[in-house]
Amino acid sequence: MAALPRQVAHAQSASAAFAELLRGVEAQSVTSRAALATLPVTRKHELLARQQAARAEGAGSDPFGGFATIGWRGLLRAQGARRVFQSPGPQYEPEGAGPDYWRCARALFAAGFRAGDLVHNSFSYHLTPAGSMMESGCQALACTVFPGGVGNTELQLQAMVELRPHGYVGTPSFLKLLLDKAAEEAIALPGLNKALVSGEAFPPSLRDAIRARGIEGYQCYATADLGLIAYETEAREGLVIDEGVIVEIVRPGTGDLLPPGEVGELVVTALNADYPLIRFGTGDLSALLPGLCPTGRTAPRIKGWMGRADQTTKVRGMFVHPEQVAAIVRRHPEIAKARLVVSGEMANDAMTLRAEVQDPQQALAARIAQSIRELTKMRGEVELLAPGSLPNDGKVIEDARRYE
Repeated sequence: MAALPRQVAHAQSASAAFAELLRGVEAQSVTSRAALATLPVTRKHELLARQQAARAEGAGSDPFGGFATIGWRGLLRAQGARRVFQSPGPQYEPEGAGPDYWRCARALFAAGFRAGDLVHNSFSYHLTPAGSMMESGCQALACTVFPGGVGNTELQLQAMVELRPHGYVGTPSFLKLLLDKAAEEAIALPGLNKALVSGEAFPPSLRDAIRARGIEGYQCYATADLGLIAYETEAREGLVIDEGVIVEIVRPGTGDLLPPGEVGELVVTALNADYPLIRFGTGDLSALLPGLCPTGRTAPRIKGWMGRADQTTKVRGMFVHPEQVAAIVRRHPEIAKARLVVSGEMANDAMTLRAEVQDPQQALAARIAQSIRELTKMRGEVELLAPGSLPNDGKVIEDARRYE
C-alpha cells in the first residue's frame, strides 16, 4: 500500500494509456484497497484493442498501446527495453532491464531451488516470455540454466542424462513425457529431484505421478503481462501472492470486490515501473483464502487458477457478455447473486436468469425480465432462488446447450 500511490502517479505521468484511463484520479489518495477498488478495471481485450489501434496508425506508433514506459530508440521518448515478446493476438509485452524482472526467483526458492543448482528449462525461448521469465529467476538465485526450450524430446532427454540437472522448470505434461520416455528406455535421471511447473493445470494425480519418480513438483501462476502472480509452497495450501503485485478478486464483468472464499475474476495491480498495469483484469478465475500460509509467509493466498472469467456466449446470433449480466444485477438491488443459463439446442436457444433474492415476488421477476430484454435485446426467463442456491464457481453465464 505504501508503494501504491507512487505507482498510480507514475502510471499517470509516464504511460499515455493510464494518463487517459486514470484522468482525474488523485494518486496520493489511493492508499488502501478500498481506494484502489474505485479505479477502473482494464481487461486484456481492452489492452489488445489499444495496441491494435496504435499499430494501425502506422510508422512511429506505439506497439504497446501506450501502456509501457520503456521501449527503444524511435519509440516515442522511451528506451530501456531489454526484450519484447509476442503473445497471441498478437499482443506485445516488454521486458525491462532490472534483475529478475519477472520476479520468479521467489517461486523457484519456494520449490527448493538453490544457488549452484543446474536447472533444465523447457519453457519456450521464442516469441513468448516463459523461458526468459524462468531463466532470469534462476540466475537471480545463482543457478546454472540449460535452455532446453520446447520439443526435441530425444535431445532434451539426452541432455538430462549427460548433464544431470538438479531441477526442471516447464509444463508438467512435458516433464511427465520426459519421465515416461526415460522409463520406457530404462534411462536413469539421477539428481533430478525438484520441479517448478506452470502454464497448465497441475492436478494432485499428476503431482503424485511425478513424485513417484522421486521429483517434488510445485506450481506457480504467472502471465506474460504481469510476471509472477502467485506460487505454491510446501504447505500445499493454495498459492502465496507475490510481493510485487496487489491482487483483488472481483465479480466477473465488474470491478466490484468479492469477499474471501468467493470465486471471481483475478485483477492485478503490478508494482512495476516499466509496465505499470493498474487493476489489470487477467480474465482468470480464483478466490482469496483466509488466513496466512502455514510456512510463515505473510502475503495473502489464492486457491490457484480456477478457469476463465470471460464467459461471453452467443445466443440467437447475438453475443451476451458478463458485463450485461452485471448491469442487470445493478438495476435490481434485491439480487444478491445471479447466473444467466443458456439452454436448449443451437438455433433454438433459451435464456434463464437464475437470481438469488430474499423475497421472491412475481412482480420482481417481471421487472428483471424487462431489464434482460432492454440490456441484451432478447427475451429471457427469470427464476428466483433462495440465497445460497447458486454454486460458488465464479460463473456468470453458463452455456448448458446440447451440441450433438
